[in-house]
Amino acid sequence: MTTSGGTWFGQPKGLTVLFLTNMWEQFSYYGMRALLVYYMTRQLMLGQGHASLVYGTYTACAYFTPILGGVIADRFLGKRRAIVIGGSVMALGHFMMTFEPLFYVALGTIAIGNGLFLPSLPSQIDDLYEPGDPRVGWAYNVYYVGVNIGGFLAPLICGTLGELYGWHWGFGAAGIGMVAGLCIYLWGQRYLPEQARHPAVERHAAPRARFPRNTLLLLVAVALAVTVFRGAYEQVGNTVALWADAGVDRRAGTAMIPMTWFQSLNPLLVMLMTPPLLAWWRRRAEAGRIERPARKMALGALVVGGAYLLLAMLEAAGSPAHWLWLALFFAILTFGELFILPTGLGLFARLAPEGLGTTTVAAWYLATFAGSLFAGLVGTLWSGMAHSAYFLLLAAIAGAAALLLRLIDSYARTAG
Repeated sequence: MTTSGGTWFGQPKGLTVLFLTNMWEQFSYYGMRALLVYYMTRQLMLGQGHASLVYGTYTACAYFTPILGGVIADRFLGKRRAIVIGGSVMALGHFMMTFEPLFYVALGTIAIGNGLFLPSLPSQIDDLYEPGDPRVGWAYNVYYVGVNIGGFLAPLICGTLGELYGWHWGFGAAGIGMVAGLCIYLWGQRYLPEQARHPAVERHAAPRARFPRNTLLLLVAVALAVTVFRGAYEQVGNTVALWADAGVDRRAGTAMIPMTWFQSLNPLLVMLMTPPLLAWWRRRAEAGRIERPARKMALGALVVGGAYLLLAMLEAAGSPAHWLWLALFFAILTFGELFILPTGLGLFARLAPEGLGTTTVAAWYLATFAGSLFAGLVGTLWSGMAHSAYFLLLAAIAGAAALLLRLIDSYARTAG
């Protein structure tokens, strides 16, 4: 266990290493994702429905492979080796994206590497803290900022390179970002938990416990609700990106804002909103008003539904919307996201039995996998229905997720 002094929001130094590693991995992921739909529809000349299915299938596979990767990390490799091997395979896949004939092979390679990498990194967070340390409750929001710094930089760098100089330059920059993340992780080993640096300790330190029945039911129910939520949320990189290209006035004076830049708004707003939100939650905790996780997540899903209601009203108005309205949409969506996604990840990590930390975190990504498949199917409706009605459908999907989470909260309170 690491006990070094804090360097980021008063957190242990190891969190900074995990934060920066995750930041560059997310730079590579979101850099490629920012270009993916446009690359398929403009360069590969795929139809919108086909491109949407490929997009949804890829993002789903990127979150399915962590289930297998989590088991492999827990039982055979240990977290450190899983991250190094997975990150290396992901970097290879990103560089393969620069060769058009390898497009589908490259997507599969990235998804495989992601399976080892993704669950092994956040599952180390709890090991940085002594039992009962109150800072662990906010550590996942701090870690989530790393996701979004990478997501903010990616469209600006990879997206701009792809749009202005060629798609393959953007994909290559994503690969360089993955290599940078690996280098940071290897450099920062001395600040990371003993279990991650020595897989033998991780495998044999304690027997693996079994899930208590109520805990298992709670996590399954939350995963189902998040699957529904993802059907709406994941449209940000898919149909919302298509709407931003065709249905938004992107002029700023005499200049035209690149379409990929709008995908930087969400992570930028995460970075701006997280510190005051953490301070607010800390004050409420000190006053004894701690929000229950499922209830907090339900509020977030409801707010995201409100963001899509805004798009429905803008589309119903008929004329192209000013880009400031799109910025407002991202502000509302991001505020809701901060209540649901980091909270869900933290819930899965904290409720993991001894010896099953990586596997349990991987189960959180199973919900993302199922939700991405659902989002891909929902995205195929874009070309066949009025866009205002489509955005109303997304609002209803997010609202349904909020209702499910409130029911889960009521059940958990009664059972607990």
